[in-house]
Amino acid sequence: MEIGKHVALTVEERARVEQAVQAAELATSAEIVPMIVDRSGLYRDAGHRAGLLLAILTLAGLLTAEAGWLPWGWHAANAGWLLLAAIAAYGLGIWLGSFPWVMRLFTSTARMRHKVRLRAEIAFLYLGIARTRDRTGVLIMLSLLEHQVYVLPDRPLMDRIPVERWDSIIAVIVKRVKAGDVADGLCHGIEQCGLVLAEYCPARPGDNPNELPNTLIQDE
Repeated sequence: MEIGKHVALTVEERARVEQAVQAAELATSAEIVPMIVDRSGLYRDAGHRAGLLLAILTLAGLLTAEAGWLPWGWHAANAGWLLLAAIAAYGLGIWLGSFPWVMRLFTSTARMRHKVRLRAEIAFLYLGIARTRDRTGVLIMLSLLEHQVYVLPDRPLMDRIPVERWDSIIAVIVKRVKAGDVADGLCHGIEQCGLVLAEYCPARPGDNPNELPNTLIQDE
């Protein structure tokens, strides 16, 4: 499976993820919400950058090979052909910019990380993860185009649990997703997240309501 394309999990795979959430939450009072998005940003500027680079390379190539295509020297029409070639190359770059691998090539990792964080924060609020009784919600979001996983805990959990523990959850997911199994990666990450949460906010016997749905959320 090529990460960066739309991933449509089967009914069985979605059920596995839901069961993983349910099992993880048995030992903790926290709530885990898994989510997959195709992308966290549009990155339109990647197409413009690719187009500009192709236009410059095209002009440079044509001017370097001037002797081959201008045997009778310069005249007014030559400038027009150069302009048309540059415009065509720019248009080709814009089109190539719609492909995930081109977006990643012309976009910095820091910018993609920023976009993923913003998308996670918006989802956290929109899905009501911040409205749990004890502020113990956790969003686990896989953003396919950016090849990134973002774990966003509510503020009290963020303050109590070291960042290294969240990073370990991300590492578990990334390892298996890179192997081509998104559902397996999410299930193992959710299991690891449940172990961490059970350590810091264990379930209260007889008082452990399921405040948020266990289903996997998938959004384009």
